[in-house]
Amino acid sequence: MPKEIDELLKQPSEWLRGAGPVSDIVISSRIRLARNLEPYPFATRATKASQAEVLKAVKDALPKAASLANPLLVDMGEITEVDRQFLLERHLVSREHIVHAEHKAVAIGQGEVISIMINEEDHLRLQVMQSGMNLRDAWELINALDDELAEILPYAYSSDWGYLTCCPTNTGTGLRASVMAHLPSLVITKQINKVLHTITKLGLTARGLYGEGTEASGNFFQISNQVSLGRPEEELIENIERIVKEVIHQEQAAREALMANNRNQLEDRIWRAYGLLRHAKTMSSGEALDLLSAVRLGVDLGVMDGQLTRKTVNELFLFSQPAHLQKLEGKTLSAKERDATRAQLIRTRLGGQT
Repeated sequence: MPKEIDELLKQPSEWLRGAGPVSDIVISSRIRLARNLEPYPFATRATKASQAEVLKAVKDALPKAASLANPLLVDMGEITEVDRQFLLERHLVSREHIVHAEHKAVAIGQGEVISIMINEEDHLRLQVMQSGMNLRDAWELINALDDELAEILPYAYSSDWGYLTCCPTNTGTGLRASVMAHLPSLVITKQINKVLHTITKLGLTARGLYGEGTEASGNFFQISNQVSLGRPEEELIENIERIVKEVIHQEQAAREALMANNRNQLEDRIWRAYGLLRHAKTMSSGEALDLLSAVRLGVDLGVMDGQLTRKTVNELFLFSQPAHLQKLEGKTLSAKERDATRAQLIRTRLGGQT
């Protein structure tokens, strides 16, 4: 299995292409569906035996789902901690899915566009990720997959409540739509707290790079709906699209204001970040995220004068993460060794001092 996971290292995930609508601000769009199987107890009452039965039932069903042709099926209990962290960094599994890994699995489709967590908080967590602001395409893909699986697996469903889930906030459609937005100018101009407060009042929530329970870092904010009950899926998606478009407008306005009124200071911040990335000998994960965020802003504003592409910066965000560094090196690294390896990787990719 490690060799098959290693194959993922050879290419970045689909959501990192740096393409798609408004990809200068929206890194990726994701839709998740929570589903449970009627004959088995939910996670809070599940036994190891029932989890094993769920896992077998889903494994038997997956080959019949045309949308998920020849998936890579990974048993989370049979891989190393570094491999589990590696899958988390690629957003293929959640933080909850990498702990107590026995009888848990993830199925990964071609290009990592589709993935399915088995025995996470719910029996099934279907996920589709797309590059840029692309919730509509993500919805079409996941809706087709959901329909195929519903023909094979006995979903827990109530005519009164919709799809039944372990957490009440997911009951109903079971849908969680989210976009990963890069909002450095709202942070620099100190408008970000006001924006986040407003979207919370409108029924959305903002989390960090790895979802629930994580703090925002690198000026990345994962914005998603809070509840999924009482409204059809298309309406939930339309609502989040409408609000995120306004956030995008606010970020664009802040970028324009910074370029008009504080161009020298902004360009100084960007080029200083680029210089550190090209020459530093040691660098923590947090520092790398912050500096790459500044350089990404420089690319998107045309400040970098064509020296870098958005795709290159996006890939560095991923490959400088702890588990990716250890996979690239082929061995376990201490925190100090990771900091040195990260700095060397970035220097090499940016053509800096070796």
